[in-house]
Amino acid sequence: MKTLFRIRILLGLVGLFAFAASLFPCTVAVVSGKVTADGRPLLWKNRDTGNPDNKVVFIQGKVYSFLAVVNSSDNEAKHVWQGINSQGFAIMNSLSRDLGTSLQSYRENGSFMRRALEECADVADFEKLLHSSRSNRKVAANYGVIDAKGNACFFETGSDNFTKFDANDPRIAPQGYIVRTNYAFTAPKEKEGGGYIRFERISHLFQRAAAENRLSLRFILQVASRDLVNEKIHTDPQSQLRIQDPSTPYYIRTNDTINRISTASVSVFHGAPTPEKAYSATMWTMLGQPICSVAVPLWVHAGTVPQVLGGEGNAPMNELSKELLAYLYPDQRGNMKQYLNATRLL
Repeated sequence: MKTLFRIRILLGLVGLFAFAASLFPCTVAVVSGKVTADGRPLLWKNRDTGNPDNKVVFIQGKVYSFLAVVNSSDNEAKHVWQGINSQGFAIMNSLSRDLGTSLQSYRENGSFMRRALEECADVADFEKLLHSSRSNRKVAANYGVIDAKGNACFFETGSDNFTKFDANDPRIAPQGYIVRTNYAFTAPKEKEGGGYIRFERISHLFQRAAAENRLSLRFILQVASRDLVNEKIHTDPQSQLRIQDPSTPYYIRTNDTINRISTASVSVFHGAPTPEKAYSATMWTMLGQPICSVAVPLWVHAGTVPQVLGGEGNAPMNELSKELLAYLYPDQRGNMKQYLNATRLL
């Protein structure tokens, strides 16, 4: 009996450590349709994780069908990390440890998003779900959501509380967008999240894009998601490569950049123009680090996922991205795993 008990404890610890290892930061944003050229809201997530194997699945849910990014090993799609359903409701999150009290506080971040995709037709439904699930959920996250009615919000959410930030409210988002990384504006001061350097960088990128009327789907996919600048030490690979001797490798440490060593996928949700056209809401997805991938548009109403993004096991596009990463990160010893050879991007 003692041996069996020890085995159970060991397995539990292994599972706990495996879960802890999967908790990596993300860079996320919601954009109101009031500031986009076509009037449709945008929702963006650069997913950072310890598991580089991702794929997209189509699920016929309890109430609504949906598309979602999951870990390739999650065959039942119990935890989804960003997705959109048949009503044009889309959701993603960034981990915010400062909204929780322990590891157990946020173990349901992904399963809660699956529940939302299955049950919620719009942001109002999601808010109702947050009210009804108080004290019964184990989450600590900045949840970003949009819907076919034009709503675009963040909800800083803990196990028994949440605070709504509306990108359509000029008092909350005077420029029509909200960005987050891995800390909450409403968390107690004695608690600490993460992603402060990335927050500064994405704030500057979005401010500049908004001022120049470039805040768009194209900007997020081509510029923001692939950004390799460290805001604190001002490493700009594009400027450096103009003066760099091409025969000399130029390395960038990508631990604090938006396109990070741990970035495993990107999704940008292009909201529907009206509730009657919810079918036109689009999920643009890149599997793998964005500098090593391409964006593919997906629609829930297609009822399937292209083989290159889905299928059994790991997605082919994810595998190709990993091969390119091996070329860009040639030295896998110790912390050198975090150093990208930017010269090879030329």
